[in-house]
Amino acid sequence: MTARTLVEADLFRTLLRRHAAAVVVVTAPGAPPAGFTATSFTSVSLNPPLVSFCLAHTASAWPAVSTAELVAVHVLTQEQEHVARVFSARGIDRFAAHGDWQTGPGGVPLLGGVLARLVCRVQRRVTAGDHTIVLASPETGVVHDDHAATPLVYHDGSYAQLHRAA
Repeated sequence: MTARTLVEADLFRTLLRRHAAAVVVVTAPGAPPAGFTATSFTSVSLNPPLVSFCLAHTASAWPAVSTAELVAVHVLTQEQEHVARVFSARGIDRFAAHGDWQTGPGGVPLLGGVLARLVCRVQRRVTAGDHTIVLASPETGVVHDDHAATPLVYHDGSYAQLHRAA
């Protein structure tokens, strides 16, 4: 293991690639609706319930997320890698390409077949470098009935699947 006193950009990217993270799609209402794939989703607080995710200011979804009162966070199953790829693609109508969605409360797009979904009210946006951290409180949620279903994970630059220990 090599130690350095200053973390250069390339080393920083390499270090972050070693961190495995669940893959989510965040959606926001708009005309057209917005959605993006993220691995920055995390729980912040249980009391009160609070979650967060981060989004670059240069992302195509940023204008919608920057003004949205409600967003939905969809935890993808390992069988939904194609959904993660659609919502990370540039220059396409992501919702037309995905197809399996409906309009939810406040116009928030809700994706079908996900492991879990939260509809959240945005509480605060915090600028952090070239990103914004969005803090949101869950208002409704659903969880996939199949307890054997596992989340899609992103690790070392590619999508990965978890294998449960016997």
